[in-house]
Amino acid sequence: MEVNDVLQILSQGEDSRNQFIENVHNSDALAAEMVAFSNTLGGKLFVGVKDDGTIIGLSTADISRLNQLISNASSENIKPAINPLSTVMTINSKKLLIIDIPKGLNKPYQDKNGVFWVKSGADKRKATSREEMQRLFQSSGLIHADTSIARGMTIEHLDKDYFSEFFKRRYNEELKDQTVPLQQTISNMNLGSDGYLNLTGALLFGISPSDFLPEFTVKAVSYMGDSIATELYIDSRDIRGKLERIYRESLHFLMSNIKMLQKEQSVNSVGIPEIPKIVFEELIANALIHRDYYISAPIRILVFSDRIEIISPGHLPNNLTIENVKRGNSNVRNPVLSSFAYHIIPYRGVGSGIIRALENYEDIEFIDDREGNMFKCIIKRKKHF
Repeated sequence: MEVNDVLQILSQGEDSRNQFIENVHNSDALAAEMVAFSNTLGGKLFVGVKDDGTIIGLSTADISRLNQLISNASSENIKPAINPLSTVMTINSKKLLIIDIPKGLNKPYQDKNGVFWVKSGADKRKATSREEMQRLFQSSGLIHADTSIARGMTIEHLDKDYFSEFFKRRYNEELKDQTVPLQQTISNMNLGSDGYLNLTGALLFGISPSDFLPEFTVKAVSYMGDSIATELYIDSRDIRGKLERIYRESLHFLMSNIKMLQKEQSVNSVGIPEIPKIVFEELIANALIHRDYYISAPIRILVFSDRIEIISPGHLPNNLTIENVKRGNSNVRNPVLSSFAYHIIPYRGVGSGIIRALENYEDIEFIDDREGNMFKCIIKRKKHF
């Protein structure tokens, strides 16, 4: 980093990527800070700096001691070990030490006491909730939400007629002709275990899955203006049921709440949608398949006079970026759900959905909100006179 870059960071104050510390003498305290950065987005510790960004400096002895402390803490006090980099910088004759902690590739990290720390704004906190711990393990690929057991949903909650039709269509065999029990078939297909449906089995083939999993729905609202800060709306629906129904009803909601343009057609024609239907097909499918199912929150579809927003719980996984997905790169968060979904809804599962949406309608903005832990698609509406 250049001196001007450091001065700019110090002048802006602490945030989730930059933290100021006057000095460190305890390897446990240092390990906790580095664990928090590794479990989140990575960041830098500026040692020799007050909370307000004032540089107080470090002695040569301090720097030597701190480098040894960093080495010990990163290898002995953190599991798995990390590899931070340290840089000494002199500004106005005062030395400070910058410790650069990369975003971890082997999450989750813990200190020697088994505590998982994460960043919370400029501070850190213990990861204690079940959902948060699950997301940490999910980010490392150790577990997947789509294979976790759907609370309260047993084989008895399977829609057997619907599942039988899918089974015949998918495998060209009758379910009733299988020689193994249904419970074993469900387990073999990775749709559940020990008599319970997992999340994939429940969302795709369960009877009224929303009764047990009410948060995994779509909340859709069409507003009269361009702001959510109003009590007036045109249409509002809570879309529940199997994933196929949620997909179909979400698409119907959007197509019902956009304009149909006459253009060159005759006066008796139904018109051409202002936004091509395929755009909604791709973005809804992506939202349903790639959302973070460890977050107990619905997908939101918001229609405004100037834009349409499709908001999915969970930011892009791991090191995936918006530029990556625009080029067709993908990182499957829910692999089992994905493997079945393309037999049920128009989902191709090869990373082409965003590309296809942009090819048919260029004016789409994507926001990967890592602080808010959500992914947002904003489809701009054009004015038609």
